[in-house]
Amino acid sequence: MMTFPGCVTRTLQSARQHKRMHWDKNREQNRAWLGLNMMTEARLGFRAFNEGPRGARQVDFAAMRQRLAAGEDWTEEFIDSLIPKAPEAGS
Repeated sequence: MMTFPGCVTRTLQSARQHKRMHWDKNREQNRAWLGLNMMTEARLGFRAFNEGPRGARQVDFAAMRQRLAAGEDWTEEFIDSLIPKAPEAGS
């Protein structure tokens, strides 16, 4: 309310200019990477953050990669096993 919205917008655009130029130069390659990442690790991380207990929302990505390297499939059960759970009452 106490700022000039047009000036704030312009400042943010100016600050992001170099990032945007880099993105524009590599758009197609980055889009494919982002799509693949959002289907796997990023999606898992977002779910863990949303569903995990407060203070314990980190996925052990090293363990995840080791399990995949050992031949486990990327299934819903696999994903669920990686999302931190709140301790059960009485435990």
